[in-house]
Amino acid sequence: MIGTDAKVFVAGHRGMVGSAIVRALLARSVHPVTISRGECDLTDREAVDTFFARERPTHVFLAAAKVGGILANDTQGADFIRENLMIQTNVIDAAYRLGAQKLLFLGSSCIYPKHAEQPMREDCLLTGPLEPTNLPYAIAKIAGATMCDAYRRQYGFDAFTVMPSNVYGIGDNFDPQASHVVAGLMRRFHEAKLKAEPEVVAWGSGSPMRELVDADDLADACVFLMENYSEGGLINAGTSQEISIKALTELMAEVTGYEGRITWDLSKPDGTPRKIMENSRLHALGWQPKTTIRAGLEKMYAWFQETDGKRPAA
Repeated sequence: MIGTDAKVFVAGHRGMVGSAIVRALLARSVHPVTISRGECDLTDREAVDTFFARERPTHVFLAAAKVGGILANDTQGADFIRENLMIQTNVIDAAYRLGAQKLLFLGSSCIYPKHAEQPMREDCLLTGPLEPTNLPYAIAKIAGATMCDAYRRQYGFDAFTVMPSNVYGIGDNFDPQASHVVAGLMRRFHEAKLKAEPEVVAWGSGSPMRELVDADDLADACVFLMENYSEGGLINAGTSQEISIKALTELMAEVTGYEGRITWDLSKPDGTPRKIMENSRLHALGWQPKTTIRAGLEKMYAWFQETDGKRPAA
């Protein structure tokens, strides 16, 4: 178990998942170490080494990453692969060299093959081509997972990779140019409600299926795994709660109070037909999600209305 006297570093504490991990730790009376980018740029090896040498964290949650939606991934590939490779390399290496006991690296379900058998098992990694639009990001994440495995084999460092499904929740990114599907839909319906627009046009047929995990549920799973898992490699962290894009869109209208009509632009692509994780290993360890999709969206929307989707500056 992570004791209240443990030195726990959450890298990426201002992001959606990182901030949720901080909340989960505080709920267990564990006060994590955090640091802003202005104080320590994780792409700067010297700055990372200096930080680790000073703080000597015992446990590391590596949730820091450059992330974005399909448009950002498709147009900023060089930035995504460069920054993520630098962050991962610096933090994983410094954690090993400067005495951390254990490191959890946040992967992404997008690193599984585009046409992987559904539900996606951990052993399907590198068994087929990746989705071209997020290839640079996916390659960086695969490198991070491989680095954790290599440091475990060569040095005995207790590092492993958690593979979340589609994450949403408090602290999500609502930037129209960089948001993922849940945050993007939420902002669109919220603004349509405020402007009394009679119609919201959604892309495709709405038939694709997606698995969603609330950020606080994922954070709870991450802390659980940090305390209960030491086998290395990958472990999926999903809820097995599956919903179609059509059902998600209609539910979003209900949650935000939008009363206009929804029409579907069938000329737009649907994307991958189904994307769900095989989560039996995590669930067999004793962890189960606590949040339904509706409850998670309602919590997320309440936060969005209070903050206009802006994360704290600290």
